[in-house]
Amino acid sequence: MSGYNLIWVFIAAVIASAASYTLTPKGINQTVIRTMIIMSIVCCYLMWAITYLAQLHPLINPIRVGLRPHHE
Repeated sequence: MSGYNLIWVFIAAVIASAASYTLTPKGINQTVIRTMIIMSIVCCYLMWAITYLAQLHPLINPIRVGLRPHHE
């Protein structure tokens, strides 16, 4: 596990955002649709990245409680 996964997924999110920006059909609500799609991609990326980093570098290390004292 490394922090490089954040960069690769960020690049994928940027590509998906650029594709959704250019492929949105023209119409009255084009700006609203673009905003919704790009904000959804950004929010999903941020939620994933925060969860990934919380597992990669936990603030509180797990404490071993003597669940099986005969194995220690």
